[in-house]
Formats: sequence, structure tokens, C-alpha cells
Amino acid sequence: MEKIFRVYILILMSEHSDLKKIGHLYQTDKIDHGYLEIYENYFNKLQNKNLTILEIGIADGKSLLMWSDYFKNSKIIGIDIHKINLEKKKLNRKNIFVHQGSQSDKKFIDEIIKEYTEFDIIIDDGSHLAKDVKKSFELLFPSLKENGLYIIEDIQTSYNHFFGGNPFDLKYSNSHMNFFKQLTDSLNYQEIANPFYIEKKYDGKITNISFYHNMVFVRKGNNYKLSREVIKHSYEDMKFLEKSERTGKKLQYFVKYKIFYKLYTLLLFVLNTLKKLILFRI
Repeated sequence: MEKIFRVYILILMSEHSDLKKIGHLYQTDKIDHGYLEIYENYFNKLQNKNLTILEIGIADGKSLLMWSDYFKNSKIIGIDIHKINLEKKKLNRKNIFVHQGSQSDKKFIDEIIKEYTEFDIIIDDGSHLAKDVKKSFELLFPSLKENGLYIIEDIQTSYNHFFGGNPFDLKYSNSHMNFFKQLTDSLNYQEIANPFYIEKKYDGKITNISFYHNMVFVRKGNNYKLSREVIKHSYEDMKFLEKSERTGKKLQYFVKYKIFYKLYTLLLFVLNTLKKLILFRI
């Protein structure tokens, strides 16, 4: 009876199936969270493509079934720390692949990457613990394809100390929300006018970060466009180059930018370093 009902519902759907309809069919908790409307905006043009999609966290398996119906031409890979009964959860489908292991276990994740090589979409709906969310991103982001999406669900645990979050120090805590907030600087790392800046792991590799209620979307891509304001993180060097080439007054602008401006920048760098030391932020 259940199978007949499911077939009937699917027949009612259009060729480009509505994600919310499929979500309601399986009663995934992504409906209650309000995630499906957001997902639809990102996924509607990808629906019929041949993608490799990884979801961390299987639980009742309902979201895997939803993705399986929505992305009919794609591989849907689910990983979970617990053993999953495929027959009981009705996950024994041709386009669903299930693996047991921890999302923060490097050996296990490396095996997953070795088997599937690259992913178009990665969804973290796993433990929601700060340490696991950050570790999974570190392990899996390199295997995300160019223009691929890395999505973190239930980011509200970042504000809950029982999940490794910190509701008492929102700005400077080591929470996973702050981890993704800090990644926004990687979008504009070329513009940082700090000649002592040390480039970070994700600089130039992210083209967009979008924050929604309890969700974060990170889009991978080439973001190495040169700044028009600084050169190698130096505003002084850029201005000296511009002014001296335009006017020919190299000595005048050397003294202004290469000496006075650089001394001012050095002073600010020292003061800010001392401030961070005093506040234990280094």
C-alpha cells in the first residue's frame, strides 16, 4: 500500500519535481527546519545533472531517499557513524551508497575520497559538534569540485555549549560558526593591507559564503583576482608605484609612502599585536 501511495504521489509531480513535495512524501526533518526552500533555490538547475553528492549523517534515511528521488541521475552517498540497516530504511536503491564511519576520522574519509574522487555537493548533517564540523570541512573541502557546494546544517549548535559551541563569547570563541565567519576574510584576502599578513589555507579557494538561519553554504572556486588597492598586501607599495609612475616624482613619493606610511603601518601592527597578546587572542 505504501509503495502504491509513493508511486501515485510521484506521478502527480512534474518532470522537474518539487523538492518540498518529495520532502513531504518522506517526512524529512529538513521540512520543519525550513531548509528545503533554500535548497530548491540552489538545486533546481542541477536536478537533472549527473552529480556526486555526499551527505554526512543518515539517521532515519529520509533525506537520502529525498535526494535519491530529486537527483535521479546522481550518486547519493551517505555516511554515518552507526551501522545502517538498508532494507529497514528502504535505502537499497541503485543510486544510493552507504558507508559506516566517523566524519572526523581521516582514514575513513580518505577511503571515501579514494572511492568517489570528487563531490559536487557535500552536506554536513552529522554530529553537529564543533570539532567534527570543522574537521570534516578540513578533510573534505579539497575533494569538492570547482563551483561545488559545501553545506553545513544545524549551525545553531555553535551557540550551545553542550555541542562544543559557546553562547558566552560569540565573537572570539572557537565555535564552528566563528570558523565559517572567519572564512569570509578568505573571500577578500587580496585586499588585506597588512604587509605581515600570512595567507591562510582557504584564501583564493572560495567564491561565496552564504549564511541562513541555521545553515551555511560555501561555494568553492578560483578567487585569485588581484587587488586594485594593494600589492602583496601593501597599500604603501601600490600607492608609491601609482604616484611615481604617473608623476615621475619618485623621491617625493618614496619618502611619503615607503618611509612615513610604512612606519605608521608598522606602529599599528605592533599596537594591535600587543592588544591581542593582552587579551589572550593569539
